[in-house]
Amino acid sequence: MPVEARYALLYSDYEVTPCLRIPFEKFAFLILTLPLCAFIFCIIYSVLFHFESATSTHCHVYNVLPSISAAIGNFSPQREVWQTAIMLQSVPRFYIAVIYLQFHHAMAYPRDAWMGNFAFLLNVTENISLIILSFWTSSRHYTVHEKAFITFILMSEFHMLLTCIMQSRFKRHNRRSLKWKRRLFLTNVSCIILGAYCYMRHNSLCEPYMYSLFAFAEYVVVLTNMAFHTTAYFDFENKDFVLYKYGAAITER
Repeated sequence: MPVEARYALLYSDYEVTPCLRIPFEKFAFLILTLPLCAFIFCIIYSVLFHFESATSTHCHVYNVLPSISAAIGNFSPQREVWQTAIMLQSVPRFYIAVIYLQFHHAMAYPRDAWMGNFAFLLNVTENISLIILSFWTSSRHYTVHEKAFITFILMSEFHMLLTCIMQSRFKRHNRRSLKWKRRLFLTNVSCIILGAYCYMRHNSLCEPYMYSLFAFAEYVVVLTNMAFHTTAYFDFENKDFVLYKYGAAITER
């Protein structure tokens, strides 16, 4: 089966002239750059211009870093910058989720096909929950934001774990991709545990800088999540992302 058919998404056989062709590594980099630049901007801007409000907690102890929820959702223009980046990267991520579904079906043994379907469901749910927690901010819709954040964490962890397990069982797997996926997953899980510990200790003991450690652990969780998705660079290296009139595909270069 040709690669165009194997990793194609919603384009007509009668319309094969590409509207856009871009190396997949550049496409993956562009998708990562949107939320990454927005994330860095929100943290730096919050520290520079909303330091007291962004780092304040019920304990009233000194901290140097804002939580992600405070940095991206409580102030303007950070909120608008983050929401714009998330919306711009959401559609490409849904495209890539479908392409990964086809990729996993092509690479996995038939008995492992259910893993590809489940990973696709987790990936889509993760993306939807990210959109919800970004637009229903903690300062305005705390209950919705909290549930969306918990869903995002759970779905992303299960998606990373299942992807690592599935790709290790491929007929032939990309060793470099799997190596980085495992490293990023383990770092992500470790920082979730560290963040939870720091948050509980902050709430119970109200120690200076403990909330900042929690915030730093949050940052690493978000950055490793972004990096995990960017390992698609290795899975589809030497391929192009091609946009057609009625859809898109991953093709051989």
